[in-house]
Amino acid sequence: MDTTSLSNTLIETIKAMNRCWTEGWHEEEFRQYIHPDAVAIVPTTPGRLEGQDAYVAGWRGFCEAAVIHEWRETDHKVQVYSGGKSAVVTYFFTITFAPGKEKVTLQGRDMFFLVKEGRRWLVAADQFSPEPMA
Repeated sequence: MDTTSLSNTLIETIKAMNRCWTEGWHEEEFRQYIHPDAVAIVPTTPGRLEGQDAYVAGWRGFCEAAVIHEWRETDHKVQVYSGGKSAVVTYFFTITFAPGKEKVTLQGRDMFFLVKEGRRWLVAADQFSPEPMA
């Protein structure tokens, strides 16, 4: 199976979803990328975010509390499973944001599990973390 085209589609899906929160908060558009039963593990929240509403609320809270100055994604890797019906997308990111008056730059990594629902790819799971110090 040639996965080049599919990999490009998945990377573009993730980039489009990320623009919904890194270039201003666009909740309704962001929500369209998230599976109703999505789960996320994030470093700032104990346990996990369960369900689309909790997932969206987590990102809304960040966007309301901080001004994002810069977002970069690099080194995307796509692994396709189940005959093209599910995939894992990983990449590294750098974000500069201001949770108050002072800017903070954070480097990290993100891992998404996506499933194909009809003709759309939806985020079913997400885990991100800061990049450990060398």
